[in-house]
Amino acid sequence: MPYHSDIKINSFLIRILQRKILSSFSVAVIGILLIINADTFATSMDNQEKTSTTQDQKNVAITIYNENLALVKDLRHIKLDSDLNRLAWRDVSAQIRPETAILRSLNHSSEFRLVEQNFDFDLLTPTKLLEKYRGQEIVVIRTNPASGVETKETATVLATNEGIVLKFGDRIETDISGRLVFPGVPNHLRDRPTLLLSLLNSAKEAHDFELSYLTSGLSWHADYVAALNEKDNVLDLNGLVTLTNQSGAAYRDAQLQLVAGDVNQVQPALGRSTKMMEMTAMAAADAPQMKQESFFDYHLYTLQHPTTLSENQTKQVSLMSAVNVPLTKEYLLQGADYYYSGQHGTIEQKKSVGVYISFMNKGKGLGIPLPKGVIRVYKKDLAGNSQFVGEDRIEHTPNNELIRLKLGNAFDITANKLQTDFQQISANMPNQAGVFESAYKITIKNAKKEAIKVQVQEPMPGDWKILSESLPHEKKSANTVEWSVPVAAESETVLTYRARNKY
Repeated sequence: MPYHSDIKINSFLIRILQRKILSSFSVAVIGILLIINADTFATSMDNQEKTSTTQDQKNVAITIYNENLALVKDLRHIKLDSDLNRLAWRDVSAQIRPETAILRSLNHSSEFRLVEQNFDFDLLTPTKLLEKYRGQEIVVIRTNPASGVETKETATVLATNEGIVLKFGDRIETDISGRLVFPGVPNHLRDRPTLLLSLLNSAKEAHDFELSYLTSGLSWHADYVAALNEKDNVLDLNGLVTLTNQSGAAYRDAQLQLVAGDVNQVQPALGRSTKMMEMTAMAAADAPQMKQESFFDYHLYTLQHPTTLSENQTKQVSLMSAVNVPLTKEYLLQGADYYYSGQHGTIEQKKSVGVYISFMNKGKGLGIPLPKGVIRVYKKDLAGNSQFVGEDRIEHTPNNELIRLKLGNAFDITANKLQTDFQQISANMPNQAGVFESAYKITIKNAKKEAIKVQVQEPMPGDWKILSESLPHEKKSANTVEWSVPVAAESETVLTYRARNKY
């Protein structure tokens, strides 16, 4: 009995052990199959990568800001397979900020999910191709210059740092002549910037996907061209928007909007690289213009028709146009504050007088917020040819604001400044200001054949008072005094004054 009982117990233990062995074997086999299937699936996904180009594009909209920043919204019609998809979204900006990319489906938003996205900016070039084949074999084809016979030889790429280093069967060469033949292009090396998206899809119909992202490489600025009339009291003004695309992508028939204002960006400032286009003729008054609206604390300008921004292109579109804008021309002589506290005698001789024009941003064609930019001013000579007479930069200018431009210095108007007297009434003491009294003679000469008026503007330091003067002054600000000095044609006028300054 004990013997038979032991046999039964041992048989039972053997059966249990067999089940465990089979179970472990099954788990191992299943694990191996899963690994094989995962590798096969990954390889299959690489082979089944879907590609979307601008051929799928239904619409593209671009909003360009002042500081080399743009928002791109790219709408494409794309059909996906069920479950997991790898989508290569080609023709994105080469300067995309990948962390800002947002993908959404406009028609099946609940039937897809973004799993992963990668930006492949490693573009296909001969150098990059060589770098990817380090440690791998390529074929070198050489042609005999005498016979024209081609020979092929296999070599291993050792290095590509400062040139090519190849290892052949019996030697190493660095100065390689001949053609290099590669067996293929590595998966992550692409011929153009590509955003690679992994998506889970359950929709049976095609998606209208909108990809929006921020990018640098797109910029704009305003340029203005003004034409003066013969009497210098009226001008015609045309505003142009200069667009520059250096983003590494083209945008065909884009809906274009521009934002004027300083948008804060939490990132290091990027250098600008801009190609300038000079205008040599006035734009047509009936050219298509941009629609303007208030937007947040900025101003938004919308181009009224689609436009194409080609890669590495600068183009201009019309912003505004106004004719017969009244202006004021003035001559300004500006002084300094340093000579009110010491003896100087002759201060300046034959000092040039600045030429300024000013006009209000109001009236037909104006009265809109003008983006910052450069205004270039032209005037026709006696032969009717337009000549450049000066330029100045304006900041963002709201409507009903004064625009004042310095065009240069007058050739026929000069000034001599002389300090005729200086007295120190009291010296600077602790807790006590010094008092200075000084007198000046300013001679303004006009060689022009018409009478003019020169505004003499002096900065007055400290607590000041004009004791005497040959012409009445106007207090323009707390430390600025101004005289309006008329000068007859081919004549001169002398302005004298005495000032007391306490500081």
